Amino acid sequence: MTSPDSAFRCSTASVLRDEPVSGTASTVRAFLLVEHTGSWGVDALRDARLPDGLGDSLARAASAARVRALLVRRPDRSTDQERMRVFAAFAHPSRSWAETTTLADPYQLLDLDLAALGAGRSPGLTPFDRTLLCVCTHGRHDACCAEQGRPVAAALAAAHPEDTWEVSHIGGDRFAGNMVVLPQGLYYGRLDAEASVLVADRHAAGELDLDHLRGRSSYAMPVQFAEIALRRQLGETREDALRLVSRRVTEGVTDAVFAIGDAQWEVQVSTAPDADRFQLTCKATRDNPVPLHQLLGVAQVQ
Repeated sequence: MTSPDSAFRCSTASVLRDEPVSGTASTVRAFLLVEHTGSWGVDALRDARLPDGLGDSLARAASAARVRALLVRRPDRSTDQERMRVFAAFAHPSRSWAETTTLADPYQLLDLDLAALGAGRSPGLTPFDRTLLCVCTHGRHDACCAEQGRPVAAALAAAHPEDTWEVSHIGGDRFAGNMVVLPQGLYYGRLDAEASVLVADRHAAGELDLDHLRGRSSYAMPVQFAEIALRRQLGETREDALRLVSRRVTEGVTDAVFAIGDAQWEVQVSTAPDADRFQLTCKATRDNPVPLHQLLGVAQVQ
């Protein structure tokens, strides 16, 4: 175990061991984004300077509803001082959607219908049809997120100012710079300023960047890996070209069937913990294994 200190950077260590990024996105479908321009602390909801008790209450409500609650802010910290912007997003594999509102009183967060959001139903906000480019810059959680994320957020803010937000911890610090594109739930990693703008431009054109794509958060990690592997084999980068038909898991082997037009393809992936253990975050006090995906086969079945 390498003792965590100011010299160790988990993202650098991940690159040096050539760790793949595909199949590593957090498995999340429902997101709640809450604007907060102040310090986020280590645990964003609980440590940020929200009104007394609000962070804990919101964290409990979101957890119970299976909603990922995150804090967001503009890279330049600009905000409406009188109102709090809120986004709800549901990353359905084929019918993603987002809604938004502004709140005059932060405690109105507790009135939001998070149970509906967690179940994939509208919580009753205003439909929102733009993309949300959410870049993790949560330096208090992990140094790599700030060091790698802030240049990415700045570049995206210059190129796509209306769509770009900094976001609190989204998972996978070692893949910084990290970005989740909502409402589709597309996680990208190992971004720098130039690559992030290319990813955003391709997304606007309906295309995926397979070199940086960690996975689609609505899928389990092995299915994320299977989708990316199939796309690579077929050279298919159109975001809406693949549809998951079925998934079966047997003794660590996932059989995922995807439809592409009138054809169906079966992708078989094995997943097991890596035999080696690593320090996965800059602050980690022990080593842990990572899931290791291996492509076993791809076959057209229809």
